[in-house]
Amino acid sequence: MQTLITNDAIVFGLLIGIIAFTFYTSSIKSPFWQKFYQIIPSILVCYFVPGLLNSFHIISGEESKLYAVASKFLLPACLVYFTISIDFQALKKLGTKALIVFLAGSLGVMVGGPVSIWIVKTIWPEVLAGDVWRGLATIAGSWIGGSANQTALKEVFQPSPEVFSQAIAVDVITAELWLAVLLFGVARSTKLDKWLGADTSAVEEVKQKMEAEAANQQQSLSVKDLMMVLFVGFGTTAVAHACADMIVPFIETHYPDLKKFSLTSSSFWVISLVTLFGLGLSQTKARQIERMGASQFGSLFLYILIATIGMQMNVISALDKPQLFLIGIIWMFFHASFTLLAAYLVKAPFFFTAVGSQANVGGAASASVVAAAFHPSLASVGVLLAILGYALGTYCGYLTGLMMQWVNNLVI
Repeated sequence: MQTLITNDAIVFGLLIGIIAFTFYTSSIKSPFWQKFYQIIPSILVCYFVPGLLNSFHIISGEESKLYAVASKFLLPACLVYFTISIDFQALKKLGTKALIVFLAGSLGVMVGGPVSIWIVKTIWPEVLAGDVWRGLATIAGSWIGGSANQTALKEVFQPSPEVFSQAIAVDVITAELWLAVLLFGVARSTKLDKWLGADTSAVEEVKQKMEAEAANQQQSLSVKDLMMVLFVGFGTTAVAHACADMIVPFIETHYPDLKKFSLTSSSFWVISLVTLFGLGLSQTKARQIERMGASQFGSLFLYILIATIGMQMNVISALDKPQLFLIGIIWMFFHASFTLLAAYLVKAPFFFTAVGSQANVGGAASASVVAAAFHPSLASVGVLLAILGYALGTYCGYLTGLMMQWVNNLVI
């Protein structure tokens, strides 16, 4: 069937309109829209509305060049902006309990992915036929870091649009169900703290520190400030591309067998390097660009990227394999078990359990929502742990993806 809109300038304007509409309606006080976004997250709208337009041949993700541009330029810059704002000193202030629970949740995702594939493959081997694991591997990036890490792993593992659509459905629906469980637990945090044998004084201490440091975060911006933010993001992206252009031919010539680990992928090296560069820059004066709105630029780029990914999806095929949701449920069970066990062993408050889990599974937005449900001044704790997730998500997700590939290739 012929595509209705083929001009990328028009398509881009349409995608920006979808994003703007989503941001506007999610911010207004209308009871309808508030209930709507409680059920359907805004990020899911930005995935699936372009997907619907593609499915009904209004636009064509296959013919458009927008995703190629966004993934090459906006994705690396986005990762720089998210990792450059990490504050290791502030993370230390949270204490070891918060970090242990968070890292246990990450480990649960890494273990749960391969195990859940193995379990489902023993029941329905046909469900995991072909390269379904490639799409599922991207969920590991999402559940350790966030959507930016998932998109990064999409570039590394290269799942087909249909497989990636199915992975997005598993990711979002399973993660939202777990978020509902955590919010249910917030209202019963006192009982849960007693069960965990937790010392909640740490939460009060963190709350006081965050209230004291909440002021003077943002400054008025000039054009010079905005240009510095763009220079750091795209300059770092340029350096990463230059390094990848030298590394990939060298590996292809001297170590071709490493292709099975995606080490001959230019995207792998660009994504890995910008994350590493971002972490390095976070220890320099360059991290001051966060006060100039670096993370807002990162969020803007991320939503544009998500919309361009969405326009490649066939939404109708996203629910073709409902058995894949069993993988998501088993996988989330491992994450939850590791998180709760760690909290029980170190006597961490349920606050650190819920926020640490959402910093993994939901990213900054969900983690800050859960933290704010305890107390508004604690929202920044969720953001802080989520930034750590952004730093770990691509690397840990990549290792998880390799383990999932190995398990998927086992003869059962």
